[in-house]
Amino acid sequence: MHLGLIGYGSIAHSLIGMLPADRVPRVTVLVRPASLDKAKHDAPPTGSGPAVQVVSTLEGLLAARTGVVVECAGHAAVARFGADILRRGIPFIPASLGALADADLHENMLQAARTGGARLTIPAGAIGGLDLLQALALNGPPRVTYRGIKPPAAWKGSPADAIVDLDALATRTVFFSGTGREAASAYPKNANVVAAIALSGGGFDHMKVELVADPEARANSHSYEVISPICTYTIEIANSPNPANPRTSMTTVASLLLEILRHDPQEPL
Repeated sequence: MHLGLIGYGSIAHSLIGMLPADRVPRVTVLVRPASLDKAKHDAPPTGSGPAVQVVSTLEGLLAARTGVVVECAGHAAVARFGADILRRGIPFIPASLGALADADLHENMLQAARTGGARLTIPAGAIGGLDLLQALALNGPPRVTYRGIKPPAAWKGSPADAIVDLDALATRTVFFSGTGREAASAYPKNANVVAAIALSGGGFDHMKVELVADPEARANSHSYEVISPICTYTIEIANSPNPANPRTSMTTVASLLLEILRHDPQEPL
């Protein structure tokens, strides 16, 4: 299978390192023109995994005729490229799910998927149990409450910087409480798991969200409670941060890998 990637940061590098070269022998990566030379330099040498080609235009990515495209470049990349890729009939897997908190963008991408006959896949990312949530949502919107707990360093560069002193934090602190839509929009690099839950049935405007900085946390922790007429359940997961980017859990990378392999026409999971 030929994989397309948008972005060449820590998620993309980690993902390429996990790809089984016998199933994904080729990868084409789309980067900004200003990053092209560096990306080519950073590409793994021939023979050390999948062959990596780097391009700087959407046309170059489309010309590569990839079987599926994964976005690892942020909300703006989802908005800029997602619909065009889907209209071309290419399955699209966005890591930056928080972009879909924009209701107009979400609907535009669903329409593009229908037009192109392609699938917009919602990866689980750093959380689990979404298949059960999807099933329960068929009986009506369940009540969902989510809490995300990460070390202070994982919230650096986010609006939390202006709310609490992350460097001096001594106790666990809730710095955000609101709806799923508010969380996904305000914390795009840290709250994509909120979007995964919302898109699986929690609903952006109905689910409750708390975001927490904990100086004693040694991992990224996600928990959510679901209450529906059919059943009630709670899931809690502690993830190891990505060494290259503490805002991202390695389970996010593993989740993307799983969805890629599910799209393998020769050997789907």
